[in-house]
Amino acid sequence: MIGAGLFTTSGLALADLGSRPLVLLAWVVGGAIAWTGAQSYARLARRIRESGGEYVFLSRTFHPALGFLAGWVSLFAGFTGAIAFAAQAFEAYALSSGTQPLGLPGGTLAIGSILVFTGLHAGAVRTGLHVQNAVVLLKLGLLAAFFVYAVGRGADPGWPGMGVADEGRAFALTSFAGSLVWISLSYSGFNAAVYVAGEVRTPERTVPRALVLGTLGVSLVYVALNTVFLYAPLPEAILGQQDVAARAADALGGPRIGALVRASIALALLSSVSSMIVAGPRVYAQMARDGLFPAFLAGRGEEAPPRSSILLQSALACLVVVLSDLEELLSYLGLTLSLCAAATAASLFWIRRREKARGALFVEVVCPAIYVLSTLVLAGLASLLHTRSFLATLFTLASGGAVYALQRRRRRAAPS
Repeated sequence: MIGAGLFTTSGLALADLGSRPLVLLAWVVGGAIAWTGAQSYARLARRIRESGGEYVFLSRTFHPALGFLAGWVSLFAGFTGAIAFAAQAFEAYALSSGTQPLGLPGGTLAIGSILVFTGLHAGAVRTGLHVQNAVVLLKLGLLAAFFVYAVGRGADPGWPGMGVADEGRAFALTSFAGSLVWISLSYSGFNAAVYVAGEVRTPERTVPRALVLGTLGVSLVYVALNTVFLYAPLPEAILGQQDVAARAADALGGPRIGALVRASIALALLSSVSSMIVAGPRVYAQMARDGLFPAFLAGRGEEAPPRSSILLQSALACLVVVLSDLEELLSYLGLTLSLCAAATAASLFWIRRREKARGALFVEVVCPAIYVLSTLVLAGLASLLHTRSFLATLFTLASGGAVYALQRRRRRAAPS
């Protein structure tokens, strides 16, 4: 869950809301909504103990077409969009002055990072699991150390931005909703445990615990760190900026601390780009083996890297970097992924009706109702502000439906 959204969102949200308390409130509300979603997924995981996440839940509960749409969303938003987002965030942190090397256009470093890892992984060079875990632990350790340092600086001599007033802009519900959609992307990993439910011992107990406690813990981390990001620097230093964590470090410890935090986050974001370039193409290769995607994407077998899928994934990610900026990508990813998660949470109502269940009203009725209604209301309000993201989401879903219909027609026409 702790990724690029934590390090980039608050500066953009502050530009929209004009109030640091409102930005913090949005993080609290986003965490509460994610917690109700985690409760909903936890109840689903008790019943469907298979790996696969939304694809499995929606296919088993409603219809295979909805499951395919969930997989299609993973292609364009879950991996392609997320790779582009992490690469753009990496560029924002790597280039502290905001200037491109050698006068190259914006996005050059982001695309370069995607191409480097594409070449490495297509050539059968993998980032080891232990190395990846070590980088994540290093990131978390550095964030914890930075928070402790920030708390100490807050006591003496104090945070520079603490005594500075906000601009006092009037509250706007649509702007608040738009910021919540961005923030929801930072919480979207609350459901990650369900993707490996079939490989976990006693999944009916372990997976729900991971979902609920993990979401609660990360919510506390987000609120604590964003308090530092928002109040340590002067408001104008982070207004509309993408590298709020580094700017907060600059305000607290000067260029040396800022450079250390910036380098740590850039390394963590690079590891995200690398890991998703490894993981995503394996999904498309398996879908190709199942006959849902073109056969050439399957590669030469499970032991060899699926080079065609890797190249497709990276080409799409580079295209997204060129066509969208970080703010637009935040809106698109937040909107698309939240709608997919809301549909999954809503499947719990259908399961209860089919089972004629009566108990567990809070976790199986109230929580999913809050999550689904909140997500739909926020998506509707945010669509008014970000029309391009709304249209991109519609195109993603419509194109997935068209591809599924063509697949069904092809299968029916194929000789038995």
